[in-house]
Amino acid sequence: MHDHLPKPDEIRLGVFRGYWSAVWRCPERGTQRRSLRLAASADRGEAERALEDYKRSIIVEGGLTVGQLMEVYLADKDVTADAPDRLRYAWRALQPHFGHLRPEHIDREKCRTYVAARRAEGRGDGTIRKELGTLRAGLRWARPRGADQLFDVIELPPAPPPKERHLTKSEYRRLLEAAAGNQKARVAEDVGNHIRLFVVLALTTGGRKEAILELTWDRVDFERGFIRLGDGTQRVKGRATVPMTDQAREELLKARKAALTDHVVEWGGKPVKDIKTGFRRAVAAAGLGGDVTPHTLRHSAAVWMAEAGNSMAEIAQYLGHSNSAITERVYARFSPTYLRKASTALTW
Repeated sequence: MHDHLPKPDEIRLGVFRGYWSAVWRCPERGTQRRSLRLAASADRGEAERALEDYKRSIIVEGGLTVGQLMEVYLADKDVTADAPDRLRYAWRALQPHFGHLRPEHIDREKCRTYVAARRAEGRGDGTIRKELGTLRAGLRWARPRGADQLFDVIELPPAPPPKERHLTKSEYRRLLEAAAGNQKARVAEDVGNHIRLFVVLALTTGGRKEAILELTWDRVDFERGFIRLGDGTQRVKGRATVPMTDQAREELLKARKAALTDHVVEWGGKPVKDIKTGFRRAVAAAGLGGDVTPHTLRHSAAVWMAEAGNSMAEIAQYLGHSNSAITERVYARFSPTYLRKASTALTW
């Protein structure tokens, strides 16, 4: 940040000449004040809200770049976000294209240029949408001048259609064998039991990759037979509490005996931060296509439940969807009763 601007955590609330003010200490200039344009008789809560607005606005005074703004945003999200590493990963792709600019320099043409560049690098539109969405969220958080107009010009590519790929039960069994290092699968030696454990949990809980990797033993209830994917401190997308299947219990009991950390999925005495390399090798060893990702297991769980005739409301609850309309849009067509009643009107 520029030297003449205070950092937000250095600013406090004060009263000066009958008005609430933002106050901070500058080594070169001594005590500095900025009026919040609220009379000292105004409610303190209103003054504190005005101070927070001022702290946010001070970030962009003096023409700070998008890169400087995003670093402040990411520092905040390191503390408050559920998966801050994902935000920083997105920013690493964005930074060479937008970091040197000021917010008012961003226009639709620059966004389209970015989309074209990322597509040329082989990135899918779903990934590009998440990256540009991170940029938009960061600038919205900073509330720069002209924000309403700025957000309109951060143009995202169209959302890709839902992925159709799901595993059949025989494909799932092949993946399990490969993940366990089965000799017939000829899997590499460094694909160990933590990959198999992940595969079992991802399928039987329908959980997202991040939820499985963040799962700790205190949220595995062997006595009641439940797995709590969320930590209970905040509502996070896709973090449901689900029953423990017999297969999951068997794998979890084996893993619990060998556990060296608080995390369920571990390797080498450390929690596993990402599974993609070992998972990719297991997929290849099982002879499955390159379109199978960890998320395919969550998708497969939902498809299997739909094919078994479970209601969309129940599947939505299992997946942690906040609205069963989302579930119905993607999975209703896999139900054996899908549109059957409607089709009876078309007989003659």
